[in-house]
Amino acid sequence: MTQRPHTLGVAVIGTGKMGADHVRRIQEVTSGARVTAVVDVDAERAKSVAARVDGCTAHTDPAAAMAAADVDAVIIASPGPAHEAALLTAFEHDLPVLCEKPLTPDAASALRVLEAEQKLGHRRVQVGFMRRYDAEYMKLKSLLETGQLGRPLMLHNRHRNVASPPGWTSEMLINDSVTHEMDVTRWLLGHEITAVTVLAPTPSGNAPDGIRDPQFVVFETDGGAIVDVEIFVNCGFGYQVQAEVVCERGTARVGDGHALVTNAAGRWGGIIAQDYIERFADAYDREAQAWVDATRRGEVTGPSAWDGYAVAAVCEAAVRALEEGGRVPVDLVERPALYV
Repeated sequence: MTQRPHTLGVAVIGTGKMGADHVRRIQEVTSGARVTAVVDVDAERAKSVAARVDGCTAHTDPAAAMAAADVDAVIIASPGPAHEAALLTAFEHDLPVLCEKPLTPDAASALRVLEAEQKLGHRRVQVGFMRRYDAEYMKLKSLLETGQLGRPLMLHNRHRNVASPPGWTSEMLINDSVTHEMDVTRWLLGHEITAVTVLAPTPSGNAPDGIRDPQFVVFETDGGAIVDVEIFVNCGFGYQVQAEVVCERGTARVGDGHALVTNAAGRWGGIIAQDYIERFADAYDREAQAWVDATRRGEVTGPSAWDGYAVAAVCEAAVRALEEGGRVPVDLVERPALYV
């Protein structure tokens, strides 16, 4: 692969909440890159974002942006259904891509992306599973790799949001939230998820009508571990992500959020983050910098298209388990050599 210029010209596709935050991050936080193009189907929104960045052009067509001479790499932050077309266009230009999750919304389209990347003969995609870049999760991963706690037996996860956005469905708790625990499970344990069961209590009174919230999701892995996820997207009090690994000789937990504890007026306590951008701000920054640094070296690191495909397959099994009940096996193709 060709080493990229000293300062990367980055096209950001999608200028909604996540995309606009990536534009800010590349311009104000990350070193070695600048935003040279933004893309959005809403032309006025694209122009508004581009106007805040010197030398940045606005587009409504991803292909036009990726064909520009000053674009060396791409961040995809558009809605999931648009990812496949944008990724395939990036492959045509052999451009490195940081693609926000999901890689694509379903396993079939993710597999098409996987096959297209294999035809290039080298990786181009890093998927935006940012928890791998969170300081606490990185420490947990390093501890598990030492082996001092023994083999992981169970992994307990809690994932809570203040309130679900308008238009959310029961399936989106899995596809848009538990998807992170799917990747974290595979990364922390080094296992593939082989089956999923989803249980749901009587919905919370805070959940919008028709949404089964909370849910309790159970994964089985090919390494013999059992993993559970409490997903509760209308908890009302804050954004919490916690994980505890139970091993043969000990346990380890992250996400307690006790970095700052106050004592005042006869009370003690701390602050609970209110959304994912606040909780994982450092992780997003670290993720983007790692992507830029690797791209400038002519490398692609981090979560791969295989990781995106595997999570899409687990999501499909989990949605089936939610809708049909019972245990649903995960159907994966054989892992290609490019991703071993």
